[in-house]
Order: sequence, then C-alpha cells, then structure tokens
Amino acid sequence: MKLNLNIQPLNSWLNVKNEPLIISGPCSAETEEQLLSTAHLLAATGKVSVLRAGIWKPRTRPGEFEGIGSIGLEWLNKAKEQTGLPTAVEVATAKHVEEALAAGVDILWVGARSTANPFTVQEIADALKGVDIPVLVKNPVNPDLSLWVGALERINNAGITKLGAIHRGFSSFEKSSFRNEPMWELAIQLKTLCPGLPIINDPSHICGNRELIPYIAQKALDLDMQGLMIESHIDPSVAWTDAKQQVTPAALAELAERFSLRKPESKNEEFTDKLADLRKQIDKIDDLMIQKLGERMAIVEKIGQYKRDNNVTILQVNRWDEIMQKRSAFAKALNLDLNFTERFLELVHGESIRKQTEIMNAGKAEKGIAAEAHTEVKA
Repeated sequence: MKLNLNIQPLNSWLNVKNEPLIISGPCSAETEEQLLSTAHLLAATGKVSVLRAGIWKPRTRPGEFEGIGSIGLEWLNKAKEQTGLPTAVEVATAKHVEEALAAGVDILWVGARSTANPFTVQEIADALKGVDIPVLVKNPVNPDLSLWVGALERINNAGITKLGAIHRGFSSFEKSSFRNEPMWELAIQLKTLCPGLPIINDPSHICGNRELIPYIAQKALDLDMQGLMIESHIDPSVAWTDAKQQVTPAALAELAERFSLRKPESKNEEFTDKLADLRKQIDKIDDLMIQKLGERMAIVEKIGQYKRDNNVTILQVNRWDEIMQKRSAFAKALNLDLNFTERFLELVHGESIRKQTEIMNAGKAEKGIAAEAHTEVKA
C-alpha cells in the first residue's frame, strides 16, 4: 500500500545550493549575539542551506530553559537579512504558527512530542490552512509509524504540499550509545509508503553526543535521505540546552567535507546488468526461504495437534533455549549478525506459538461443541 500524499519534490520548494542539504543552527536561540555570530559562521562555511533555531523549547521537566520566545524570531529575521540563509523553527501551537508566519520564517517543523498528539497536530494543521509554506514533520517520540503517517496526512490535508519528514530516532527502554534509537526500518517503511516524500535525518537528536554524528549522518545519506539537520553553536560548551550534541560551525564544515555522496541509481549499463543478475539470485533465495518457512509452519501445525492431543503445553523453554543456542552458533559461523539472528528466530518462534495457540483453542472449541451435542442427545 502506498501513502497518497499530494506533495511537491524537495528541489521545487527549497533551493539547495550544496549537497547534501544541511539545515543547521543552535538548539536554542539564547541571545541575539549568539544567534547572529553562529549564523554568520555557518553561512561562511558554504555548506549550510537553511538556518534553524529553537525559539519555543518544550522541555521534559519544568524549570529548565524553555526558549527565548517570540523575540528570537526578530533575531532570526536579522540573521536572514545579514546572511541570506532561509530560516526554520519548530512550532507546537497555533499561536506559534501565527507568530512564525508573521515574522517571515521560511520553513516550519513539527516536533516529536507534537507529532505524538493528533490533537496538537490538528491544531497546527488548522492554523496552516490557506498558507503556502514548507513544513517538516519529525517522527513521534515512540516508534509508531501510524502516528508519523497520520501527522503528515493532517498537514497535507490542510493544503500543505511542500511537505517533508524528519527522522530523529525513537525513545527506547533499552540502554544504548544513542540518545534515541535510530530504528532505521521505520524511516525505510515511510520511504517505501511514499517514495516522493523528502526525509531529513537529525543525527544530533539520534546521537545525543557530537562524537557519533559522523557515523549516523553518513548512514542516513547512504540510505538516500535527502538531507541532514545538525545542531551547531558558536561555543557548545556553554549552550543552554543540549550542549553535548551541538558542534561548532568549523566542525560542521569539516564533517560536511568528509561525507561520501552516493546516487540512488547508475546509468552504467554494466553496473545495471550485474545488479539485475544479483537481484535475480536474491529473488530465487527469497522464494526458497518463503517455501521453507511454509514447510516449517506445516510441521509446527502437526506439533500443535500432537501437543493438544497429548495435553502438553505449547511453550517448552528448554526446547527454545536449545534452538537459540544451536541456531545462533550456526549463524555466527556464517558471519551473520547475532542480533539479527536472534530477532529473526524470535519472530519465527512467535509465529509458531501463535499457530499452536490457534490449534489448541480450536481443539477446545471442537470439544465444547461435541459436549453440547452429546448433552442434547442425552436430553
């Protein structure tokens, strides 16, 4: 199924002077001097296409710096006049939209917390009706593709055709090196649903620290994302918010120089023919995998019937441990990633449990019908 969005291509509404597209600026506009100085340094790199800054900052807990407020829009305007960079800000209410539009902001984005709340998104969408302005929608805090899609649809239904998404990672209970887990598969699913939708990666919020930004940024570009939103501050060590994930303009320029840019397609006939041949091989293997999974599930059904008839539980932990140990060792010998192997086995095992549960419940239902029929005959 494809996502039916009425959107314009990125290059028709944003003049990208450099590749890749980089949206950059401080996490928060703190002072006029801080914002203007950062903007001038970013413009001087020749790598930045859009200046961003947080004006209203929804924080997790009260008492933290929650943005300089509307006066920051005046500073952004001054920065645009002096550098020529178009500007972008986050909006979380209809009032934010009205003030940003009145101030001449060029691009708006909807934050992760807002995307998670359809009421908030609809309020923003209503405020955007009749307006022709680019809007970017960040993924929701939690890994919920439907919420992300729903927010994009609401904004698009308001008449916004200059529409894009921002992949900033997802909250997770698991501890890892990242502030927000990338969960690339969700961004890939969105891209599959709507191939024409521009997706911008936000490595700053995924990483939570500047050291990991190069890795995530390059991976995003390798996955054919249309650009990057990277937070930059003239002196990150004294930043009022998210100091660890911001880079200096000079560091950003150095980072951009090291990016490897790859094209989604090649016109080289030899490459195209070789790729087509390799894909045919993959298709054959995929067909074989599906066939073998079907055969496996047929045996699973027989096992479920046998367990039911002999009054044995579905889940047998020792057998599951044995499968995990043996299959993981075999996968390791084949140089398969351990996490991938475990996730795959858990998925197959979960489907096996589901099938056996159906068989167990069907058996109970059949016994119940038979008992009722026997009672009626006796009566």
